[in-house]
Amino acid sequence: MQLPDAEAAYKNLSAQIRADHEKDFSLVGIRTGGAWVAERLHRELANAKPLGLLSTSFHRDDFAKIGLHTQTKPSEIPFDVNGAHILLIDDVLHTGRTIRAAINELFDYGRPASISLAILVDRHGRELPIAAQYSGTAFDLPQDEMLELQQNEQGKFSFRLYRKSRSE
Repeated sequence: MQLPDAEAAYKNLSAQIRADHEKDFSLVGIRTGGAWVAERLHRELANAKPLGLLSTSFHRDDFAKIGLHTQTKPSEIPFDVNGAHILLIDDVLHTGRTIRAAINELFDYGRPASISLAILVDRHGRELPIAAQYSGTAFDLPQDEMLELQQNEQGKFSFRLYRKSRSE
């Protein structure tokens, strides 16, 4: 199976966001893959607003099933969320459950004026009515396979495909 080109998806996503220059977003990346994409976008767009990083661990609806990851880092939102136009960034959109958890976490910090979603890959298979306003590419996978974003030392992106274990 030919995996999508992560760098091409990133360039496409970045171009879409740049083209929508009327938006004055505060960028918030979902840990881990979404945070990598957000950090790179923040640098390349020269966004003057502080970058936010979000953990969805405490808002996941599968917490009882999979437990809390031991390497969980807390959310870091260094700006006032109230009234902010937020661009929420993640690497792979699949069921929509991570995005729902991220929105819940954002609302713990305040009430934003708007939240838009940017994703590197839409792999379809929604379980919740979540849609991205900006998407680098789309890629269909069987339900038992996962697509993971990886980042090398130079900051370049690639994807890894693996089979989902029964506990995930």
